[in-house]
Amino acid sequence: MSDLYLKHGDPLMVDHTPASAVTAGDVLVLVDSVRVAHLDIEAGRKGALAAGGGVYEGPKASGDGGWSDGDTIYWDDTNDRFTATAGANKIFGLAVGDAADTDTTAIVQHRPN
Repeated sequence: MSDLYLKHGDPLMVDHTPASAVTAGDVLVLVDSVRVAHLDIEAGRKGALAAGGGVYEGPKASGDGGWSDGDTIYWDDTNDRFTATAGANKIFGLAVGDAADTDTTAIVQHRPN
């Protein structure tokens, strides 16, 4: 799983009981919703996931093109990273600032729906 870092914001936290352990910074795709763990959650124990509202820094797909501030950004759950490619990926939110094709990290506002 990925390690996202909360830069700032006031994320909306929602309850979640994972089947397997979750580590802080992990991104979980639950059907069509992309959520972020801020704390570790044990398997079978209720915890909370961010469902939107924060601004996160995390890994970016290098080589899939650059993007501009405000572009829609997706979560590539197979490779655990941000991408500008829609395909089967789920919407994570909006780019905060520009990102070059060769960048390996990016900042994205979490607005999944």
